[in-house]
Amino acid sequence: MNKNLLAYLSLIIVCLVWGSTYFAIRIGVATFPPFLFSAIRQIMAGGIMLVALKIIGKLQLRRSDLLNQSITGILMVTLGNGVIGWCERYITSGLAALILSLIPVFVVVISYLFGFDRRKPHILILFGLILGCLGIILIFRDNLKDIANPEYFLGMLIAFGACLAWASGSVFSKFKILNHKNVFQNAALQLLTGGIALVLFSLFLDDYTELKVISGKSIWALAYLIVFGSIIAYSSFVYALKNLPIGVSSLYAYINPFIAIMLGYFFLNEPLTDITLLALTATLSGVYCINRGYRKMAIQ
Repeated sequence: MNKNLLAYLSLIIVCLVWGSTYFAIRIGVATFPPFLFSAIRQIMAGGIMLVALKIIGKLQLRRSDLLNQSITGILMVTLGNGVIGWCERYITSGLAALILSLIPVFVVVISYLFGFDRRKPHILILFGLILGCLGIILIFRDNLKDIANPEYFLGMLIAFGACLAWASGSVFSKFKILNHKNVFQNAALQLLTGGIALVLFSLFLDDYTELKVISGKSIWALAYLIVFGSIIAYSSFVYALKNLPIGVSSLYAYINPFIAIMLGYFFLNEPLTDITLLALTATLSGVYCINRGYRKMAIQ
């Protein structure tokens, strides 16, 4: 199969599956200690993938690979995805997805600030950044009534921090890791090391008395996230990230928040306001402009 076609198919999988993971995480952490929930998910997924690679003779571990993938895993899996699980205890799954839809905006800013992309940005990219900032303002405007709640406000701020961590991991993986060949091994190492770091978070921040009341729904959500959210979708994301322009590989941010917001609205009774929709429109329009800007720069 054509390499580019496979990369775009991988991106489609990410777009569809990751939109539903916010919904599944919300169900899972309702009765499961959030950091332990994410740790089990990622360790099992990463472990299964490494065992499978070993069985088929594709496991080629080097010390440099372990170090690089550990950095990416901590940034993206621990401080990005894992922290979002905790945030969804205090904010809606739709809001979490909307905040993380700003990842492409953060990616562009980090790439330019740290000199990974020294090209002069296209005007569309700059306009996209402005729209992304407008989206942030609207997100806070839409949640003014809830900001007085310290836990809700902290959940929002940490979700923005998780967005920054994920974007940083994406940039590091794209520009600093030289071994791009064994994509699935890289994904497995990121999941496993990120999950191990989440165990440390769990030891200090989780309440283990909650283990007495775990619901069947949380268990099913965990199983779904292990198989589809981590093994299938995360591997697809790593492949797309390595084989597509970083602006294009971040396009899952178009679809994810829409799916997450709709699932939360219809099945979790999460609010859907006009300002939420306006923030979604501004954010996704910004991502669109950033993508178009990258495309125009590529053909110049």
